[in-house]
Amino acid sequence: MEWLTAPFEATFVQRALWGGMLVSAICALAGTWVVLRGMAFLGDAMSHGLLPGVAVAALLGGNLMVGAVVSAAVMTAGVTALGRAPRLSQDTGIGLLFVGMLSLGVIIVSRSQSFAVDLTGFLFGDVLAVRQQDLLVLAVALLAALAVSVLGHRAFLALAFDSRKAHTLGLRPRLAHAVLLGLLGLAIVASFHIVGTLLVLGLLIAPPAAALPWARSVHGVMALAALLGTSATFGGLLLSWHLSTAAGATVSALAVSLFFLSHVLSGLRDRRTRHAHAPASVLEAH
Repeated sequence: MEWLTAPFEATFVQRALWGGMLVSAICALAGTWVVLRGMAFLGDAMSHGLLPGVAVAALLGGNLMVGAVVSAAVMTAGVTALGRAPRLSQDTGIGLLFVGMLSLGVIIVSRSQSFAVDLTGFLFGDVLAVRQQDLLVLAVALLAALAVSVLGHRAFLALAFDSRKAHTLGLRPRLAHAVLLGLLGLAIVASFHIVGTLLVLGLLIAPPAAALPWARSVHGVMALAALLGTSATFGGLLLSWHLSTAAGATVSALAVSLFFLSHVLSGLRDRRTRHAHAPASVLEAH
């Protein structure tokens, strides 16, 4: 069993595991609503839209997390504002913001005469570089995400299934949508240091999507998604250690693999259920 425990004897791998577990929980809270509402493209756009803020923060020698928060706030405000434009579809607005923010980030990087911006770390993350203070930030982010999820659960639920009913019930769907965008931005900002902006959807979408066929409630999806994300983190770090692969990418790839495995198994379960009920249905018909 040494092959299973040896990697986690290293302090930096232990911190990586804790960081991945915290991010998995945050992503489970936000990602469940992303999956239920079909907002994957928005999540992808927001993750890439962090580049300008991160680039400016790095060039000024500031905190990358602060830069990411500023960019996420700009993206959230932009998506909310464009979503109210009567002649512009939401996907069009999101796509324009996506390209605009990404282009601005590339321009800022290209004007730099140094390599102050670590694009590799930004795009692919560096889970093995998680520090003790990063864990504290992630813990605070998890508490904030949990508070938002609890307080906004009723409005988010109505918004996910029928926005018109949410308006009828007085749940202020536009405000709920803006808060949900903020929750999504929080999850992405918390995650990009772990798996990078290119791979953040692996933890944000794959675990909730994998949990969906097996859970019977939204809370169940969130709990199972957090468990699957944690499993992907543990397994990804283990494989990365023994195979000498990129840790963040391995975690993300394993999360996506769990999604495909889940849907294959759920398909087999549904087929077996249909076959089990088929004879009874035939007898009832006669």
